[in-house]
Amino acid sequence: MANHQPGTSYVLCIDNGGYRASLEVRKVYVVLPDESAARSNFIRVIDETEEDYLYHESLFVPIEIPPQAAALFHNVNKIA
Repeated sequence: MANHQPGTSYVLCIDNGGYRASLEVRKVYVVLPDESAARSNFIRVIDETEEDYLYHESLFVPIEIPPQAAALFHNVNKIA
């Protein structure tokens, strides 16, 4: 993902659910659309492995990111 896409959503991790290597509490994650997962109360996020995985929605709270800051979440590899 090189640029912020309209409709992209973000969540704040409030509980890593025991997935210490994959999720960090107090960290913001990009959510990918997945209607099938949503029907079962799961969301698809790009986690610490830089891959997308399903996690229960109770581990996160949705947040709004200003458009000016959203690009940072899609260019993580370019920041270091």
